[in-house]
Amino acid sequence: MISGKSTRRACLALATISLLASQAWAQASAAAPRVKFATTAGDFVVEVYPDKAPKTVENFLQYVKDKHYDGTVFHRVINNFMVQGGGYDTSYAEKKTRTPVTHEGREALAKGGDKNVVGTLAMARTNDPHSASSQFFINVKDNDFLNPTVIPPGDPVPKFEYQGRVYENTSRAQLVNAPQLFGYTVFGKVVSGMDVVNKIKATPTGAGGPFPGDVPKTPILINSATLLK
Repeated sequence: MISGKSTRRACLALATISLLASQAWAQASAAAPRVKFATTAGDFVVEVYPDKAPKTVENFLQYVKDKHYDGTVFHRVINNFMVQGGGYDTSYAEKKTRTPVTHEGREALAKGGDKNVVGTLAMARTNDPHSASSQFFINVKDNDFLNPTVIPPGDPVPKFEYQGRVYENTSRAQLVNAPQLFGYTVFGKVVSGMDVVNKIKATPTGAGGPFPGDVPKTPILINSATLLK
C-alpha cells in the first residue's frame, strides 16, 4: 500500500519536473531571436531557433542584418501549401547570395525541432539538399511530405520503408545521402501576424517574370526585415 506521504512526495517530484521543463522552455523561447517582416500585406514576426539549427539560423540572420530581404517579393504563393520569398526583387531579378548552408533537417528534428507544420519557417532549396541560401518559405498547412526522413539505426539498416516500398539490409550511407530523404530544414515559426501570412496565401496568382505560375498578381513586397532581439 502506498502511504499518503509517498503520494505527496511523488506529486511534489512531478510538479518539480513540470516546473523545470516549463522554465527551460521559457528560457529557450526568451533566447530565441525574432525578426519582424514589414510587408505590403501587413507585418508578421518570426522566431528562430539556433539551438536546433545553428548554421541555418546564422545564415538567415546574416541575410537579415545585410538587409538582403528588404525590397524582395514573395514570388511563389500556393494556397493550402506554402508562401515563399527572399530571393527576387520587384523586377524578378534574382539577388546575389552567399555560399549555401549545410542541410540541418535531421539534426534539428533530433533536438526536438518542429516538423513542417502550419506556421513554421523552413529553408527553400533546389534538388541538392545542401543548396539553401537566402530563400525561405512559411508552411500554411501541415506538409508531412517535406519532413526529413529519420534513418533507423544499424549499418546495414535491416529494414527501411519509404513510399510503400520496403528496403532490406541497405547501406546506411546510401540512405543517409539519398537526396529524396533529406526533406526541408525547419528553423523557426511565425509567432505573430499569422493573419498576414494567411492573407498572402490567399492572394490571386498567375504568371510573373520568369515564372509560369504561382506569382501574386499584385506583388507582395518585403519592405524590411528587422532583427528585434
